[in-house]
Amino acid sequence: MLRGEWDLAWRISDAVLHQRGDAQDWHRPRHLQAIWNGTPLDGRRVLLRCYHGLGDTIQFIRFAPIVKARAAELTIWAQEALIPLLRTMPNGGRLLPLHNGTPEFAYDVDAEIMELPHILRVTPATLPAGIPYLFPPAPIRPRHGRKLAVGLVWRAGDWNFAQRSVPFPALAPLRDIPGVALHILQRGEALRDCPGGFGIPAGRDDILEAATVMCRLDLVISVDTMPAHLAGALGLPVWTLLAHEADWRWMEDREDTPWYPTMRLFRQPRPGDWSTVITRVAAELRQLAARRNGPQACAAG
Repeated sequence: MLRGEWDLAWRISDAVLHQRGDAQDWHRPRHLQAIWNGTPLDGRRVLLRCYHGLGDTIQFIRFAPIVKARAAELTIWAQEALIPLLRTMPNGGRLLPLHNGTPEFAYDVDAEIMELPHILRVTPATLPAGIPYLFPPAPIRPRHGRKLAVGLVWRAGDWNFAQRSVPFPALAPLRDIPGVALHILQRGEALRDCPGGFGIPAGRDDILEAATVMCRLDLVISVDTMPAHLAGALGLPVWTLLAHEADWRWMEDREDTPWYPTMRLFRQPRPGDWSTVITRVAAELRQLAARRNGPQACAAG
């Protein structure tokens, strides 16, 4: 997957699936459960389980219309916080809130949403990358004068957060760039690290509201976590800051990604080296602010 050889990865996955058979281990943590047993989706009642993170669901929900077109019926068992946002996607199927119990509806075949690339035999060349595919209410863009409105997220979620997160002091070069207004999209405990006056508080706990706020900005800068996927799914310009050993989905040695055409990747040149990443981002921001000619339209609006 890192090398972009997804067709080879699916052949390996086929062998693993054949070896596993119908055996399921429902006692494993959700994100480690393999659900799909090889049953075709065509003409069947399909259940998609969203057992990974919020960003994973946002990234992989793009496949739902493809499944819905093939299935007799599609139900998406998704994180409740995401459902208002996912409802904005056309042809996405029925949405029901995920909970700790068992599904309370009939289905013929089910799969975890991140299994869909394997099921659909997706490759980087065939990956559906039409954006936006999520559509929050069109925002009223505030007036920022000629300043570039830039959203900022520096800490990732719980999984591997230390490797994926930028220590707040490393962000100092971004503070006083002429022509740039920083909007703090970060939520949670990481806000305690941010001193008053560093940027404009703009984060929202409600994800649909957060999406609307993003659409008022010219650019989102985020570590590899949910807001980066949200900005990409909305078709917004987004710069994603990656650790040296980045996740498989970003592949190797790329500054772009077939997942999100409006996304740029800024990678650590060596493990733990966020200073080089932020220095480069600051230089790029200075250039972008200097040549800005006017507000950019929000692709999701």
